[in-house]
Amino acid sequence: MTVSASAFVKTENASKYLQQLCKHGSHNLAVIFDAPRGRVVCPKDARGASWPGDAVTTFTANDEGLECRIDATAAEQLEGLEGAVARHLDRFAFREAPLTFDWRAA
Repeated sequence: MTVSASAFVKTENASKYLQQLCKHGSHNLAVIFDAPRGRVVCPKDARGASWPGDAVTTFTANDEGLECRIDATAAEQLEGLEGAVARHLDRFAFREAPLTFDWRAA
């Protein structure tokens, strides 16, 4: 089972934040990124968890903002990643924080 959500975050610094998020995640997660796109795989057993499968977060930057999408294997895993993405983005975007996240089922 896959549960998904996406949020569009308005910011003029979408590519910058995408790259910061991905560089931060690359210390202990599987990450692929360039200026307009990023993909982060969160393992099913991260931080002692035991989810049915890995979750994947994708980021797409454009001139208006950053599209964040999470594909998870459990509702609780999705909810936790929504919070983690928002906290990390707000940390990197401290001059603009708090950013607005309107998570919607995808």
